[in-house]
Amino acid sequence: MEKKCSIIVVGGGPCGSFSAFWAAKAGEVVVCEEHDTIGVPSHCAGHLSLSGLKRLGLLPLPKKVVENEFRSAVFYSPCGKEFSVRFSSPVTCAVDRELFDKYVAELATKAGVKYLLGMRAESLVLTNGFVKGVVVSRKGESETLTSDIVIDAEGVSSSLLKKTGLPTLNRSTVVNAVHAEVDNMDDVESNGVEVYLGRQYAPGFYAWIIPRRDGSAKIGLATKIGNPKEYLQRFMRNHPIASKKLKRSRIVKWSFHPMTLEGAICRTYHNGLLIVGDAASQVKPTTGGGIVFGLLCSKIAGEVAAKAVMSNDYSAEFLSQYQSRWKKAIGFELAVMRYLRLMFNRLSDNEVDKLIELCSKFGVNKILEEYGDLDFEGASLIKMLRHPAMLVVSLYFLLSLLV
Repeated sequence: MEKKCSIIVVGGGPCGSFSAFWAAKAGEVVVCEEHDTIGVPSHCAGHLSLSGLKRLGLLPLPKKVVENEFRSAVFYSPCGKEFSVRFSSPVTCAVDRELFDKYVAELATKAGVKYLLGMRAESLVLTNGFVKGVVVSRKGESETLTSDIVIDAEGVSSSLLKKTGLPTLNRSTVVNAVHAEVDNMDDVESNGVEVYLGRQYAPGFYAWIIPRRDGSAKIGLATKIGNPKEYLQRFMRNHPIASKKLKRSRIVKWSFHPMTLEGAICRTYHNGLLIVGDAASQVKPTTGGGIVFGLLCSKIAGEVAAKAVMSNDYSAEFLSQYQSRWKKAIGFELAVMRYLRLMFNRLSDNEVDKLIELCSKFGVNKILEEYGDLDFEGASLIKMLRHPAMLVVSLYFLLSLLV
């Protein structure tokens, strides 16, 4: 059985739905989602910048979607030194990922997008070098869906790209994350998130605590080596600061998810194909956050796909404008963040302790509060380097790398 539509989007996560939403004006758009329910399973803590959501036109979010808003962040060095940043108003929020995904999907549905749930994309349909659809399966039965353009928003697995020989993400830069929900917390500010640095508990990344308004919390970490679940249990049990806050906590839900910290793959377009979100590794290498950047790129992909359909041009040359546009928007940011991640990973725990101490001593928090942008870190860094205090901290950071 074969069906035809204008645009097929593989993946019903927020990036897939947002691409579909922006592409819908061009004709029939179909989203293939392998799971039976949008937003399930959820892998991400859902900590998003309010400025990023505003840029995307997604504010205000429905109240039921938002679990909490935050105006502060506390960073703990490996030996327990503390560095905090506090803003006068909320700058980030935590969302219920299932409800957030459903909300974006509802926007797409209202725009005329059709969802095929429980449909797993098995392979791309290739004809004379052009992607012309996908082969999907449900309950063991295969079906071919043909289209003018496919938008790959399948996530970090990149299974479709692997089968076609197209460039995929660099697996050597992937860290394994664990997310958990706990029923209660002690001695945690409800309007602030906490970040814990140190190789003993989160080698190659960090651990976090994100409180909810009801006293429960989302916690987690990512690690370059070993079992992330074991590292999280060790963090809860042995960390000199976090263990006290988590002593009465009971984990009520686990989830696991790989995160890519490399920056975007080298090519995000092909004849009849655009690649967005985690599949394109459009993820911040510093924090692993992929929703805001992914949605921004997904909007561009949807617009370019719609333009291609209206122009009846699905060539790689035409679709390359997608990569040009998203690189103009976030290419510099991804490059800076990748460099920062690589350099930070080279620091010893003692050097991280010293760095946190210097940030506190020289009032870097005040500079961050004035110039910091949680999404566009590269542009913020350029502004902040005008301050002598930031130059001192940056100089120590660079000298540490040379030792």
